[in-house]
Amino acid sequence: MLGSEGPQPPMIGQVVAHYRILEQLGGGGMGVVYKAEDSKLGRHVALKFLPPDSTKDAPTLERFLREARAAAALNHPNICIVHEIGEQDRQPFIVMEYLEGETLKNLIGGKPMKIDRIIDLAIQIADALEAAHTKGITHRDVKPANIFVTKSGQAKVLDFGLAKLALARLQGNDTIVAAGRNTTIFQDNLTSPGTAMGTISYMSPEQARGEDLDARADLFSFGVVLYEMATGKQAFEGGTSAVVFDGILHGTPISPLSLNPEVPPQLENIISKAMEKDRDLRYQSCGEIRADLKRLKRDRDSGGRAAAAKGTSGASEEQRRMEKSVAVLYFENLSSAKEDEYFRDGMTEDIITELANIKDLKVFPRPAMLGYRDKPVTAPQVGQELNASYVLGGSLRRSGNRLRITAQLVETHSGHTLWAQRYDREMADVFEVQDEIARSIAQAFRINLTPQEEKKIARKLTENSLAYDYFLRGRSYTRRESLEFALQMFEQAVKLDPAFGSAYAGIANACGMYFEYHGRGPEWIERAETACKRALELDPQLPDALVAQARICFAQEKHDEAVRYAMNAIERKPDCEGAYNVMGRALFSAGKFKEAAELTERAIEANGDDYNVYVPYTNALERLGRFDEVQKYRHLEMNILERQLETVPEDVRARVLLAADYANLGRAEDAIRQAEMASALRPNDSSVLYNVACTYGALGKKAESIAVLRRAKEAGYSNNDWARQDPDLVCLHGDAEFDSLFPA
Repeated sequence: MLGSEGPQPPMIGQVVAHYRILEQLGGGGMGVVYKAEDSKLGRHVALKFLPPDSTKDAPTLERFLREARAAAALNHPNICIVHEIGEQDRQPFIVMEYLEGETLKNLIGGKPMKIDRIIDLAIQIADALEAAHTKGITHRDVKPANIFVTKSGQAKVLDFGLAKLALARLQGNDTIVAAGRNTTIFQDNLTSPGTAMGTISYMSPEQARGEDLDARADLFSFGVVLYEMATGKQAFEGGTSAVVFDGILHGTPISPLSLNPEVPPQLENIISKAMEKDRDLRYQSCGEIRADLKRLKRDRDSGGRAAAAKGTSGASEEQRRMEKSVAVLYFENLSSAKEDEYFRDGMTEDIITELANIKDLKVFPRPAMLGYRDKPVTAPQVGQELNASYVLGGSLRRSGNRLRITAQLVETHSGHTLWAQRYDREMADVFEVQDEIARSIAQAFRINLTPQEEKKIARKLTENSLAYDYFLRGRSYTRRESLEFALQMFEQAVKLDPAFGSAYAGIANACGMYFEYHGRGPEWIERAETACKRALELDPQLPDALVAQARICFAQEKHDEAVRYAMNAIERKPDCEGAYNVMGRALFSAGKFKEAAELTERAIEANGDDYNVYVPYTNALERLGRFDEVQKYRHLEMNILERQLETVPEDVRARVLLAADYANLGRAEDAIRQAEMASALRPNDSSVLYNVACTYGALGKKAESIAVLRRAKEAGYSNNDWARQDPDLVCLHGDAEFDSLFPA
């Protein structure tokens, strides 16, 4: 593209803080946006400077800064990230992520969009708005110009926190009187003689009347955006503001179906409900509108598959299974001991696994349910959001050796309880309770279990409930890389049950990790191989033992063998604990980034409740330059890590991974605080130290990163292949000390 021969904007080439301004991206009533280079982190960002007159009114500016800080706290893949709020020469500016693509306004371009694309983008936008509303933030300026679509098709909602400032700035200049109240408009879209007027076209009726707003105002504006996506036309048009206000308050837009025959009736109903003038009759939350959009997407997808397969409108096998679909909520832990969370999680996950063995039942995987753990949600709400016909929920209370479990199966559509039961048992009966729940669900759906399904449900890792309890503890400690505690738990389990194959596999897995992180002493491999051999003697096809064998191979840098064993485990149990993690680590260490990236979605679907699984796959995607996907999965991982630390604040592994995520998202202070806390809690742990070094590397702090890497090597860190490939340490490539620490 040829540059303009006219004068360049005055900011081009200037350095603001550590940002060098490269080019102007756009400008308008709310300020000017520039593309800039972050000299510290070596990335491109967008710098938005507010207009000079915005600083004249101190209360207005303070309100803006307060709201902008709140917006900066939003971490969601469909919200434009605010990295920093700064000031240069008393002129405030915002540092945001740099996006490549175009606004939804340009994408629409006065023409209807494809229906499937509307639905896909709308679900993403609803996700973003719900994330904001959950934090108490109402956008107030939802419109196509404030929604960006990246080249990969990811929606990004822009300018959270700016709408309130826009209204305050214009008072006294372009104020319109409506319904007896002052209502200000933001100049952007509409035109009339001598005036450019804007977001009035997307205002809710209560906003037009100047009333107090809540999240439902955004839902009305979202409905107006959907209308424009579906028809290519604005819902409320007019040559003057008065005409537009009248339409918003009293008019009924032309039916979307009349303007675009391709619009499904369900989508028209969604748009109509979102644009209800009475907010009490409107959608009450983004979760509701998202559920309807997901249901429409499911119906279109399943309908398309059925038509392709049969050429008829008959129900497909998948549709029939959806009629018998169940989402299993993590049971509520009512025990007095918070540490019983591991037991609650393990028992819930075992119930999910048992139900998944029933062919005619569709069971939502564990990662899909993790976001609802310990959240105040109702069964119908969860069912609507996941498109699940039924939801199984319950609670458990453990006191000494006594166990009380309640469970109930609720129909999503009606909210009625289809089945419920309370179990007051000894801990030794926990497996029997799990079996009874699985069989009761099958009976409630009138499913006749096959002999093979009965056998799978009856199969247990161990018949000893105390050994099972130790095993669950060991698995929890392994995820947290508290390897000494993990080994103690697994060893107690095999003492209680010498035939407990998965516990032997747990020992082998932990010993393989110990070898990798603590000096590569051969005794750890010997111990790992002995335990793994015993597990395979007990069951040659035990998935946990195959994962342990993969970990042993990976620790010895036998990457191809590690991948083969992990794949064998996944063939036998698709959601096998640790399988995708070790396979991803082996592929990444071997430099097979593309192969790892292709497995990302499957890995997250199967094991996304384990925060460790995200690491190798986001690293691979980053090495391939697929940054939109990196950001998507990094936000998922960050949410899981933050929830984990709310429950288990002593989880140092989660804390140090969160530090690296914060660093990569530009939250330097948060990253350093988490990293320093992690290294203080485990100052001699080589894995923790290595990840602290990665945090500094992601922040561009080379000297600090090298210093901590030196400590990690002294503590026994030995995975040279991984370190040389790690994208967080790219800033150190070519550094002589780094090359000596991690030779090829």
